[in-house]
Amino acid sequence: MGTDSGAVITQSVIEMRAALGGGGILLGLDTGTKTIGLATSDPAWRFATAGKTIRRAKFTADKAQLAAMIAERGVKGLVVGLPLNMDGSESPRSQGARAMARNLEDLGLPILLWDERWSTQAAERTMIEQDFSRAKRAERIDSHAAALILQGAIDALRGAAF
Repeated sequence: MGTDSGAVITQSVIEMRAALGGGGILLGLDTGTKTIGLATSDPAWRFATAGKTIRRAKFTADKAQLAAMIAERGVKGLVVGLPLNMDGSESPRSQGARAMARNLEDLGLPILLWDERWSTQAAERTMIEQDFSRAKRAERIDSHAAALILQGAIDALRGAAF
């Protein structure tokens, strides 16, 4: 699905790569009901780095924070975590992620919806292994999950053929 701005929302790595033209900083989002975890990639899509976590408010305020970050960092595309059921089917939370993507579409950036089934569990396991306290894990889990979502997407984007 596209808009007049040239934005596209897709689950296809090949379509996303074509929309991006290859390379550029990406912003990963792990959207929840209370927070949005953020992560950024380097321009060459080698690594994702956990960023901050936005406490959700009214969507216009959340979107303004995201737009400011996009402008500040020169972000070329978004990767939104898509919470699927274990069998790969859509979950009720999937609709929330799709709505987030549609609401961000007018920013004019391509948006990749990326399977996030194990991101939070993997992020928590890694943080426990790194001896993060329970309080630090709670504070940073969403941004670490966003980094895992984004890393999976950029790994796939680097390997995507046209």
